[in-house]
Amino acid sequence: MRKCAPKTIKDWESYYFKNVKPKEHIVDLGKKLYVKITEVIASEVEAITEEDCVAYIFDLVIKRTFDGYMTERVTIYGQLQEILGVKIEPAPDEWDRLFNVDFFIKLNGKYIGLQIKPAGGVSHISQIFKERQLQEKTHKKFTEKYGGKVFYVISIKEGDKKKIHNTEVINEIKQEIERLGKI
Repeated sequence: MRKCAPKTIKDWESYYFKNVKPKEHIVDLGKKLYVKITEVIASEVEAITEEDCVAYIFDLVIKRTFDGYMTERVTIYGQLQEILGVKIEPAPDEWDRLFNVDFFIKLNGKYIGLQIKPAGGVSHISQIFKERQLQEKTHKKFTEKYGGKVFYVISIKEGDKKKIHNTEVINEIKQEIERLGKI
């Protein structure tokens, strides 16, 4: 999604169908979902149509991934970059795969990694911390290779606004910026 950097959901939809999966793939997923639902609990789902399932898959794949991306982007660029007063850049795809790093801050040839986790609410936060434990090894490899730590930034939606949930991470990042600034 970062490669596309969509400004609208229409941009994301066009990019997705051109570069990720064709429209037929989503239609096929919706149809498969329809078969599964109607075979497993047929008597309870008489009101569900194939079109409902296709629409649901469209919503899931296009709208929700776009919303997650925009939450991530708004939290990072709109808040964290302004608070820290440093440039924050999207990480290369390779860093996302190898180190679980979404964004980075470059200082004196060293890099600080940022892992952004949009949470649908407080209930998702415990799952994020489980993932964090699993990703500690890749974050350690990032630190060994690039010199800076990797920080988790959890973004949540409060009303219509997105905000950083774990605000204590801001001071931790500032300390790491200060440490790397001395090197």
